[in-house]
Amino acid sequence: MHRSAYGWIPTPIVCLKNGEGPTILLMAGVHGDEYEGQIALSNLARSLRAEDIQGRVIILPTANAPAAAAGLRTSPVDDGNLNRLFPGDPAGSPSQIIAHYIETQLLPLCDVMVDLHSGGSSLYYPPTLLRGQGWTADEAALLQRLQTAFDLPYAWVFTGGGGPNSTAKTAMGAANRNGVVSVMAELGGGGAVDREILSMTERGLRRIMNELGVLPSHQPDATRGTREMHAQGSVYAYEAGVFVPNINIGDEVCSSAVIGSIHTPDTPWREPIDVTTPYSGMILAKRVPGPVRRGDAVAQVFRDAG
Repeated sequence: MHRSAYGWIPTPIVCLKNGEGPTILLMAGVHGDEYEGQIALSNLARSLRAEDIQGRVIILPTANAPAAAAGLRTSPVDDGNLNRLFPGDPAGSPSQIIAHYIETQLLPLCDVMVDLHSGGSSLYYPPTLLRGQGWTADEAALLQRLQTAFDLPYAWVFTGGGGPNSTAKTAMGAANRNGVVSVMAELGGGGAVDREILSMTERGLRRIMNELGVLPSHQPDATRGTREMHAQGSVYAYEAGVFVPNINIGDEVCSSAVIGSIHTPDTPWREPIDVTTPYSGMILAKRVPGPVRRGDAVAQVFRDAG
């Protein structure tokens, strides 16, 4: 690159192994502006000792290291969105090389993957687990165990996809192709770190490792319960301006309800434009920055599973 001829990109990775047992990959920083997971895994890497482990823990706190260093969703080196580049390319751009390494070198070692995300700079989610329904009965049972162990307030349960023939270009798709049972999490967002969500993340990671037998000495506390939900869809801005929401996360909305308005201060005589939702359900994510352009998602609507 211009700044550094013959430079290399350092990507930190921590591995702890002791005795026999499953291998779990704990990953964050796939998008560089999503911070709770990066901090939680860094704290975990410093606090765990090999003798605490039964099996193997691989920790990748800043998977797309250039994006994490810049605090951006995509890499400033090649504009790569790592979670859209799997299975990658060993002779491609840096982000493609990282994707290829995770899919072909790390995931074949693993039994379980936990991929930590948030809403990044533009969205905010309450702590939410994301998972499939399971390709087999055994996988479905393990996914339910992982969800119960992580014990986040919400779970976004996918209604399709998955399996060993997955063509998804995401980390979860890479896990499916390698026979690795995987869950994701959306943990806050808005370009900041929430201490309560960070604490819930760290609690959930230790509970998952204990559930798998990887951290046998941990004594988990009582579960708090998780509300399972299916995505209905996103609500988008169709005008540029400043979005003023009139909803909060957790609010119930009906189809055609006005969830906010777009104001145009550069044309102050123009009336604000209402933004309506085509879906009924609960608001589980909403946009954080005020300025919007046509095509920006301003909210996501979910319904209860079942």
